[in-house]
Amino acid sequence: MDTTLVIRAKDVHMEFPVKNGPSVVALERINLEVPKGQLTALIGPDGAGKTTFMRLLCGLLDKTSGELDVLGLDVEAHSQEVQNLLSYMPQKFGLYEDLSVAENMNLYADLHGIPMGERPERFQKLLEMTGLSEFTSRLAGKLSGGMKQKLGLACTLVRSPDLLILDEPTVGVDPLSRRELWAILKHLVHDEHLSVFVSTAYMDEAAMCEKVYIMNHGRFLGQGTPAELSAIASGRCFEVKPLPGVAMRVLQSFLLADSRITDAVPSNGAVRFITTEPNLEIAWLVKQGMTPVPVEERLEDSFMILLKDDEQELAASSLVIFADSETETAVEIEESQVPKSDTDMPQLDYLHLTGQTIADDAPIDIEVENLVKQFGDFTAVANTSFQVRQGEVFGLLGPNGAGKTTTFRMLCGLLPSTSGVLNVAGVNLRHARTQARANIGYVAQKFSLYDTLTVYENLRFFGGAYGLYGDALERRIYEIMDEFGLTDKKDEDTSQLPGGYKQRLSMAAGLIHCPKILFLDEPTSGIDPLARRNFWQQITRLSAQGTTIIITTHFMDEAEYCDRFMIQDKGRLLILGSPADIREQVQLPKADMNEIFIEIVERARDKGAM
Repeated sequence: MDTTLVIRAKDVHMEFPVKNGPSVVALERINLEVPKGQLTALIGPDGAGKTTFMRLLCGLLDKTSGELDVLGLDVEAHSQEVQNLLSYMPQKFGLYEDLSVAENMNLYADLHGIPMGERPERFQKLLEMTGLSEFTSRLAGKLSGGMKQKLGLACTLVRSPDLLILDEPTVGVDPLSRRELWAILKHLVHDEHLSVFVSTAYMDEAAMCEKVYIMNHGRFLGQGTPAELSAIASGRCFEVKPLPGVAMRVLQSFLLADSRITDAVPSNGAVRFITTEPNLEIAWLVKQGMTPVPVEERLEDSFMILLKDDEQELAASSLVIFADSETETAVEIEESQVPKSDTDMPQLDYLHLTGQTIADDAPIDIEVENLVKQFGDFTAVANTSFQVRQGEVFGLLGPNGAGKTTTFRMLCGLLPSTSGVLNVAGVNLRHARTQARANIGYVAQKFSLYDTLTVYENLRFFGGAYGLYGDALERRIYEIMDEFGLTDKKDEDTSQLPGGYKQRLSMAAGLIHCPKILFLDEPTSGIDPLARRNFWQQITRLSAQGTTIIITTHFMDEAEYCDRFMIQDKGRLLILGSPADIREQVQLPKADMNEIFIEIVERARDKGAM
């Protein structure tokens, strides 16, 4: 028994039996050792096996073969003892929304047999640490997303565990709340010497851990300190600013088309890209007046390199397709326009044609003037005004509880406004919500799919709900399945789909009636960087075709994809503009969007407190 390790896995293998078919391999003979008293991260794409491994650690599943010790105990032989020593916070932590903060904590203390005499001191410490001391009587259902996550962590820690296991604890949480949660975790590790094993979709969070494991298809692709893993990308990372009038997401698409580019993503007002070899020059960029600048490598760069190297991507079309290995369509560009070498440059006219900033004279698809929404004495949205033009990608951002979901629901016609002007697709929503909805596609924050129906059946249902029928509906179903790479999954129950496929099916359902405007409510929440890259390629294609996109997100780097975005807090509009405009307004030209978001919100809150 090695008491210096909290987790030891040797050749751990896990298969799930499938009725009338071969077993599915979830974990393929993995090995790892996690030392005591440190913060360790597990990262990987959807379906990589992260949650399966965590459930094995907690004794909630039995492995197929191999050795697995947690806190010096064989998990399978001593599952109850292991569960008594650790605390586990799954992705969907079971808070009771009709109970108060204090009642939830007492309930979990009852479940763990915490004596009444020990609770006051323990609860006070947890409430102070999570910033919930002033909210003990508030119902859990009335808390913001970030506060719910902090309450979930407090309930998980009502007893003092030897090991804390967290499965994506910051999904759907804004940057301010994420910062607070990670400050708590670092305090627990460094001041209370707790061992924490955490999975996360955020690479900046993984970079704060002492050691990181990267997983894909049930195997470890790499492991080491963040610095050791980041070094994989050494000499391969660059940034380039697009030409004036060209959207970053379009330049990103051209870079991804070059076979010498491993990855490209908008970042810090430019497009950050990774070459397949160190110090590789992409001369066609320079010839068009865009000079790449070397930048320091980071963990996310290496994550993408390892993931792309592990995936077998095939181009099986007369069109070049930008996609991950799971998807068969994204942004499509004619073969002749794609750079394959420095002598075969993309056509500059095409870049301007499809990627220019939305013109000031483009038709207005959404007009909001002095929009107000009140719930009794509470003002959720206060005098908000903005416009969105056809083909624009417009971001609606803010902390948990800022009023953005309320704004979003009013724009979709799902919630009536208290006062103000709200026109969508030329229709006044105060007088003709049903008429306006015919031009709207909506993808909810939590996928609005029917788990007991197949992919085909879901699309047939949503198509019928939007007024399609007969041969037209049938043709559209097969078009949209092909467009989103769902044809091979046509007869699978939705409940069995990985998260990335569910997201695609939700997008397909929202677009089946070819709406003018698409509303996306945190569509990338909880999905990995590779799936998010693919998602934004789909958005780029839709925007180029003239679809207007309104999106909310807690990944602040995604604001870089937007033509314009707004940030609101406590129901009030704080700032509105393009990424470049907002950088100039806050005078932070080189900051990333997380820093800018936090700066804007904290400035406004400090001003309001004066």
